[in-house]
Amino acid sequence: MKILKINYLFILVILIAGCSSVPKNTSNSCSIFSERYLWFKHAKRSEVKWGTPVYLQLAIIKMESDFDWLAKPPRQKLFKVIPYKRPSSSFGYSQAVNGTWEQYKKETGNKLAVRTRFKDSVDFIGWYTNKSSTNLNIPKTDAFKQYVAYHEGWGNYKHYKKNKKIINLAKRVEKQSNVYKNQLKECGTSLSRNKYIIF
Repeated sequence: MKILKINYLFILVILIAGCSSVPKNTSNSCSIFSERYLWFKHAKRSEVKWGTPVYLQLAIIKMESDFDWLAKPPRQKLFKVIPYKRPSSSFGYSQAVNGTWEQYKKETGNKLAVRTRFKDSVDFIGWYTNKSSTNLNIPKTDAFKQYVAYHEGWGNYKHYKKNKKIINLAKRVEKQSNVYKNQLKECGTSLSRNKYIIF
């Protein structure tokens, strides 16, 4: 009986690891969704709910975590060698920080949301970019400015023109967003027609 329980636990761990592993080609939206079809359904649902395009959701996740569900900022180092604390509480696909994640859960009523779940992460991004659109008048299709607001926060957004680092990061997100957008033109129709659900 004990061996049977261990076997079940082992299988469960393998299944979870398989479902949560990083897609093979994170630069190609069609490749991502061919591996993770349910991700397309979740991203599309977020687009319908919040108005944030699927390609922008993916571009933000690509920049923030490169689709690593357990991503965290690298630890700072003391004297360049001794591992120290992390610079922020960013975690998961969306790299949302603790405070903003709690705000999201409170405002949406999604109390069981976790940052390691893709479904919750794209919903968070939709919620965040929707607030950026409302509060800062940033179009939801403007990948550059949406990412600036996402990375810097709503309060610091107005100061971004002095920050070359964030400008360069936002340009990369804008470029990746356009790549994803063009790719989805090729496979989006077939993905939308696919109605099968696993589990």
